[in-house]
Amino acid sequence: MKLIVGLGNPGDRYNFTRHNIGFLALDFYFKLNNLSWAPKPHLGAIYGRKDGILFIKPQEFYNETGSVVQKYMHFYKIPASDILVICDNFDLNFGLIRYRASGSAGGNNGLKSIDTALGTSDYPRIRVGTGNDELHSKMGDTEFVLSHFTTEEKNKLPEILREVCDKITTTMH
Repeated sequence: MKLIVGLGNPGDRYNFTRHNIGFLALDFYFKLNNLSWAPKPHLGAIYGRKDGILFIKPQEFYNETGSVVQKYMHFYKIPASDILVICDNFDLNFGLIRYRASGSAGGNNGLKSIDTALGTSDYPRIRVGTGNDELHSKMGDTEFVLSHFTTEEKNKLPEILREVCDKITTTMH
C-alpha cells in the first residue's frame, strides 16, 4: 500500500489559497480519474483509494499534519519511502514543480510536522511553486501562503495541476 498526502488547511475559507495546492492537486487527480472521496473522514483525514494507493487530505491545520500522516503510516504499515507528500513552496516560481525522493523541510512547516511525527525526512515530496514576488513583497509569509490565487494564476492552475497529476502517476506506479 502507498499513501499520497495533499497538504492544505481544512475549511471553505482556505479553498484556492496557496497553502491548499496539495488539496487542489488531489481533487484534480480524483476528477481526472473519476474517483470519489469517502463519505466520512478516517483517522483525521478525508480519504479515497485507487489500486492499492490511499489518498488523504488531513483535516488538521497545515502546520500540524504530521500526526495524521503518522496515524495512516502506522495503521496501514506503510514505510516512509511509500508516502508521497504534495505541498506548496513560495520560494519556487508559480507553477514550477519540483520532485525529490527525500530532503529537508526547507522552511515548510507542514513538512517539518511530518518529519517530526515520522522521525525521518526520507519520503518523496512534490513541491508546487506558488511564488509571486510582487504580491509577496506586500505581505508577510503567513498572509501570503493564506492568500488566494490571482485571476491569472487561477487560469493557469488546470495546466499545473495536470502536471502534478502526471507526476503522481509516474512516481507512485
